[in-house]
Amino acid sequence: MAARAFITGVSGTALTDEERAFLRDQRPWGFILFKRNIETPDQVIRLVEEIRSAVDLPEAPVLIDQEGGRVQRLQPPQWPSYPPGAVFSALYEIDREAGLEAARLSSRLIAADLADLGITVDCLPLADVPVPGADSVIGNRAYGTTPGQVAAIARAVTNGLAQGGVLPVLKHIPGHGRATADSHFQLPTVDTPAAELAKTDFAAFAPLADLPMAMTAHVVFSALDPAQPATTSATIIEQVIRGTIGFQGLLMSDDVSMNALQGSIAERTRASLAAGCDVVLHCNGKLDEMRQVAGETPMLAGEALARADRALASRRTPQPFDRGAARAELDRLIDRAGSLTS
Repeated sequence: MAARAFITGVSGTALTDEERAFLRDQRPWGFILFKRNIETPDQVIRLVEEIRSAVDLPEAPVLIDQEGGRVQRLQPPQWPSYPPGAVFSALYEIDREAGLEAARLSSRLIAADLADLGITVDCLPLADVPVPGADSVIGNRAYGTTPGQVAAIARAVTNGLAQGGVLPVLKHIPGHGRATADSHFQLPTVDTPAAELAKTDFAAFAPLADLPMAMTAHVVFSALDPAQPATTSATIIEQVIRGTIGFQGLLMSDDVSMNALQGSIAERTRASLAAGCDVVLHCNGKLDEMRQVAGETPMLAGEALARADRALASRRTPQPFDRGAARAELDRLIDRAGSLTS
């Protein structure tokens, strides 16, 4: 599809006239929803339809962060709550297969919620491996503290989304688990040697390198590039993300409006694309910033376009399932984890 190489947020629960004209003229590749965009199921369905109509792209990807736990844009009472990654981790350490099944069931149920609304992409799973002393921005969102366990649970989460017809976005590549600051507010620097990063942080992402999309980390890895965070580092993207990890899918930046990045929104956009990101993500819905992003992003072409097309083509038709039975089994497994760890 003919689209510009960015993903944008919008300001509210319906498009303004200015936003509608902007989307029509600039044709972003995708869209992302946040709490400010969400009131009721019927309203979200209308907003998704309105967005796609504005760009005249019925299959335009609509993204959301619906992990469970504290990162859940669709919330009760309109939507069910889901557990954070730490619950799957605790259960996995007691019973590996039960932990994997709980992770799959949770994401399968999330996918059903999203499909009801026309949302086709979830920014999930995480493959970040936290360490003691790291900032709590990852915290209980993580699936464990060893790369093998993290990758296994992330794969189960991915399988659940796929079974529900929702595409995954792997984050935060090549790893946010060691960051001692929240990149929403400041730029974290990780000083761990490259060999240790390869054995731990990067090793959790490598088994997931076949996923269709991934989101970068706004984190400096000083042993590899002391000046630039992964999002704007050609070294990290070429040598680590595309090289060591072997990820060949569509690479999107994390939100370029986050305070971890320096310079104007236009400068951040240029730097992300120059470093090797295929598309730029801008989330806050501020139209003046959205215009800066659009002004710096080309139409998707070449290998970036091929990756985008492959990503969208990998989406499956949802498989039938019993939502009530799946929720009951998930709750049973969560209760079991709680009783065994209390």
